[in-house]
Amino acid sequence: MFDHKILVVEDEKVLALDIRNSLQKLGYCVPEITASDDDVLQKVAETNPHLVLIDICLARDINGIKMVDVIQNHFHIPVLYLTEYSEDIRLHQQQLSEPFGYILKPCAEKDLHFAVEMAIYKHQISRKFEEERQRLTAIINSMGCAVVVTYANGRIQMMNPVAEALTGWRQEEAYGKDLVEVVSLIDKDMDEVIDNLATQAIQTGEVLNLPDNCTLLAKDGKKVPIGDCVAPIRDVDGNISGAVLVLQDITKRKQIEAQLLRNACHDALTALPNRVLFIDRLRQTIERSRRRNDYNFAVLFLDLDGFKGINDRFGHSTGDDFLVAISRRLESCLRSGDTVARFGGDEFAVLIEDIKDVTDATNVAKRIQESLSVPLNINGYQICPTASIGIALSGHGYEEPQNLLRDADIAMYRAKRQGKARYGVF
Repeated sequence: MFDHKILVVEDEKVLALDIRNSLQKLGYCVPEITASDDDVLQKVAETNPHLVLIDICLARDINGIKMVDVIQNHFHIPVLYLTEYSEDIRLHQQQLSEPFGYILKPCAEKDLHFAVEMAIYKHQISRKFEEERQRLTAIINSMGCAVVVTYANGRIQMMNPVAEALTGWRQEEAYGKDLVEVVSLIDKDMDEVIDNLATQAIQTGEVLNLPDNCTLLAKDGKKVPIGDCVAPIRDVDGNISGAVLVLQDITKRKQIEAQLLRNACHDALTALPNRVLFIDRLRQTIERSRRRNDYNFAVLFLDLDGFKGINDRFGHSTGDDFLVAISRRLESCLRSGDTVARFGGDEFAVLIEDIKDVTDATNVAKRIQESLSVPLNINGYQICPTASIGIALSGHGYEEPQNLLRDADIAMYRAKRQGKARYGVF
């Protein structure tokens, strides 16, 4: 015996009774027969049937199609149409073209059994698919990263809320658009727009990682650094049906990386470039001078005179503030393209690029000496700084940065031995 309940909606009383008898004979439960549109929805709510068997053209011009829409969309109950040949099929061709969606009347018992079982089975399968779709959608929507799913042609099928927020596109707007129109990606290293990654993943059948320096251009023009990957979607048979992009806003990570890089290349106290960064820039300058015969530069090595006495007399806190003030004065003496770095303690190095001759370098040294000759007011103490400066010029065939620094250091110690507050050229 079957435990499926079936509600029969048919205005031809004799036919309705025949159908009811056939269904009960087949083992189905038929709690109600109704022909009134006023009663149908109430009966559906009361009996909660597994299937509604309804005449597509009820009496008194009642539209069975509209009634079915309410039953299916509100109660989520499957419907099997009862219909006749000719006029019914012509008028309702779209609804009756669906497989196992209708049965012709009068109904043979065998045909009725088959149609009812197929209608219920089809509904159960559809419900399972819908439940699975909703479950997968809930999972995707719960993810903390942006997810964009495309069809096999590279056009957007769905986006989760994070993807909507990241791109500035609502799913309804983005649906069916080419991926690059919504997810506009730029490879900043190559300074070029990235082609449709979904299409690339589908064509290669491989997971593709986004470039290291990838930026998303959102709908409002905002640029967001992003990372992660795109992968082809395969069905149970291994056929590719689309692609899925997983994107993450890596702004914070980029900021941390930039800060770590800055910490690695800059002095913590003065915020000046440190020895590592200075030598790197000096090496680039040497390479530049090799390509241009007329390109000259100079390195100045600077040591503060009597800094140990300042620390001993006023304390290390004042000594630190003194070094910071000296750093700002050194910066003010240079052009924007030049570099001043702190090597540690009271030692500083200066790189002066694109100069004509030694006079440009000595003029910078003089300018530094003049700037330092003005007393500093540090924590209520007036301190008069001086410095010894050594200069090494690029015209001696230097190959390595360390050799320039060595010679500038030698010139600096020679100047210090001559009475401090001086400069000397190697």
